[in-house]
Amino acid sequence: MIPANLIAKKRDGKNLSKDEISWFITNYVSGEISEEQMASLLMAILFQGMNEIETFTLVEVMIDSGSKLDFSNSNYYVADKHSTGGIGDKVSLILAPLMAAAGLQIPMIAGRGLSFTGGTIDKLESIPGFNTSPSLETFNSWVDLNNCAIISQSDQICPADKKLYALRDQTGTVPSNPLICGSIMSKKIASGISGLVLDLKVGNGAFLKNYESAKKLGVWMKKIGEAFGLTTDILFTSMDQPLGRSAGLSCEVLESMDALRGDGSEDLMDITYQLGSKLLIQSNITTDIKESENLQRSLINDGKAFEKFEAMVKVQGGTLEKLETTSHPSNEVSILSNADGVITRMDTEKIGWALVELGCGRKSPKSSLDNTAGIQFLKKIGDEVHENEPIYHLFNSNPKLLNSAKRMLKKTFEIKDSLKKDFRLVLGEF
Repeated sequence: MIPANLIAKKRDGKNLSKDEISWFITNYVSGEISEEQMASLLMAILFQGMNEIETFTLVEVMIDSGSKLDFSNSNYYVADKHSTGGIGDKVSLILAPLMAAAGLQIPMIAGRGLSFTGGTIDKLESIPGFNTSPSLETFNSWVDLNNCAIISQSDQICPADKKLYALRDQTGTVPSNPLICGSIMSKKIASGISGLVLDLKVGNGAFLKNYESAKKLGVWMKKIGEAFGLTTDILFTSMDQPLGRSAGLSCEVLESMDALRGDGSEDLMDITYQLGSKLLIQSNITTDIKESENLQRSLINDGKAFEKFEAMVKVQGGTLEKLETTSHPSNEVSILSNADGVITRMDTEKIGWALVELGCGRKSPKSSLDNTAGIQFLKKIGDEVHENEPIYHLFNSNPKLLNSAKRMLKKTFEIKDSLKKDFRLVLGEF
């Protein structure tokens, strides 16, 4: 087969066969096909899409490119959660230990920041010593010991996706339904879980800008889950404003710790509880939403969820005491309101790019991260503000980047006399 011919075939809107897809990706992973050729195919897929057979083949090739975990002998219901990415989305840091405390096993394989959205692994690695890259044998032992562990994608599980994931981030090919499905579902299926809950983010701060496109992706996710024997529930949540009180790296870990101690923001805990309820009902630990939410609140109130988080961090080599001392930024500044009124809109994607500018994300594969960087959201949609009152508080360890991000953030919110339409956090489910 000739790579250029297959690229042209997809460019022209024709379907690739199973053998062609398998051959192209296998040879890309082995180095026989260049990044430029793979990037061209990804761009063709972005514009022309893939049909059901092509998408299922993509998932299967991703899975077969590496090892698979096996939890079939577990005495627990083994499940996971995944989000399509947003600003301030720290739910995984809370939900994994919370579900472990409830009696599930959560072997979570999470991602790094992608484009303008934050990554769970980058946040966890702001904890000094936290190991996100163990062997699969060690990962299994962590899950057996504590019922939860969170690691980055290894070279052993779906190595094809690991390589493609980084390339998509650098080539503007992230928002493609087949590529999103292939990336997310291959990792989850290969991790040996029985159940999955997906948080599909919708809005100006998400890859999915509207509910209709999100539903189309949800249909594909559900279809793939069923085809591979994975129970899959889906929640659609708004990313028209950041989630929680902060976005960044170590600041999100600290906020997650506060949430696990009982001091979580209403929007953050609402999504956490709804996603957790899906998994608790899947596992037959609870039978309805009310019982599920009550159980989760009790596990937070009695400290068991936070104990699981502490145990997970310790098992994975992290030191929370050091986080408290390494998370202090050397530069801080506030963004002030320029009028009296009500916050009616936030440009969440632009906030995400400002976070990248601050040092929370990568502009290139070799970019280093600033674990002290982030933004605190003092006002959000529906909140009343007065002129010269702080809207955001931003911080990092590089004054030049801080000033650049400040300029970007000044036009990321609108203030009007009143809010004409209530902000909806949860948009739907199936």
